Amino acid sequence: MATVGDSPSESSFSSHQPEVLVLGGMQSLEVVGESRHQDALWHIVGEHPGGPDRIRQNVIAILRPDPNNPYDEYAVDVVVTDHRVGHLSREDAADLQHAIVRLERQHGRSIGLRGVIAGGGRRANGPGQLGVFLSYDPTDFGLPPTAVDDSATPRPGRRSVRTGLSVAASTDREDSRYDLSWVDGLAGDSVRRIGQVRKLLGIETHPIDRHFMFAQLEKDLYYCRDTFESALTEYDEVCVLHDSEMDAIRAGLVEKFGKVPMLETYRQMCIRQQKAKAWDSGLLWAERGIALYGSEAANGEWVTDLADRATRFRQKIAEGVGA
Repeated sequence: MATVGDSPSESSFSSHQPEVLVLGGMQSLEVVGESRHQDALWHIVGEHPGGPDRIRQNVIAILRPDPNNPYDEYAVDVVVTDHRVGHLSREDAADLQHAIVRLERQHGRSIGLRGVIAGGGRRANGPGQLGVFLSYDPTDFGLPPTAVDDSATPRPGRRSVRTGLSVAASTDREDSRYDLSWVDGLAGDSVRRIGQVRKLLGIETHPIDRHFMFAQLEKDLYYCRDTFESALTEYDEVCVLHDSEMDAIRAGLVEKFGKVPMLETYRQMCIRQQKAKAWDSGLLWAERGIALYGSEAANGEWVTDLADRATRFRQKIAEGVGA
């Protein structure tokens, strides 16, 4: 742990927060919602959108709990030089908010993480957007480590992965096998993104790009389940399509990361089938996810979760319950 200004190495990071406890770590922590804060991000990097060069600037980001947020009581904002630039995902915020508050009280200062603002450059559809990529150590927040064995295909700066999107985006420029620049052009609301991503899936062929497109489409359709009547039906259809390509996708993910990142599709579909009391279908989704992870899951807890669900489905089938 270090306080901003304690170490000469801090001079390469931007921060207007003199009383910040900066935590270390090499695991990626995803920031979401940056598309709504592009003006602030461009102000921070001191550039104008539309320039020819892509941006990569080291920063210190403050994690600011927002328990009064009307949409998510566990919300955690991400702030750089007094500018809100995004927030943690609901899942990460729920895991971290209480620990952040505890650390703030314990040390009497804000909690910060090292990160990078990256992106920009010229795109066919206009200036590329900027994104925020953070690194952390889960154990600093009382969470178990989720280490990835890097021995298969080591790369400089390689980090542990969850979904893999942050790591893939941060190394997009150096990896010509895929191009995640499409993320920069996505709309700020779920309904518009659904149409955009469907069009992208109609023309994109690379497995890694298609994987993250499917994942984005599933996320937005599920989010819109109360917005339009067909959302959940469309969600189920997209999950089936996603799964139909997963053998090729898995090969691409293992080549990229050396492990299989989180495959949220299978856990969420198990939950869907459980709510519908469709035990046979739930068992198929659980077993399929377990098979795809195999022995190469980045976090064994994901496999354990599916195995537990499979056991419960088998019990319900044997008991003849519901269905």
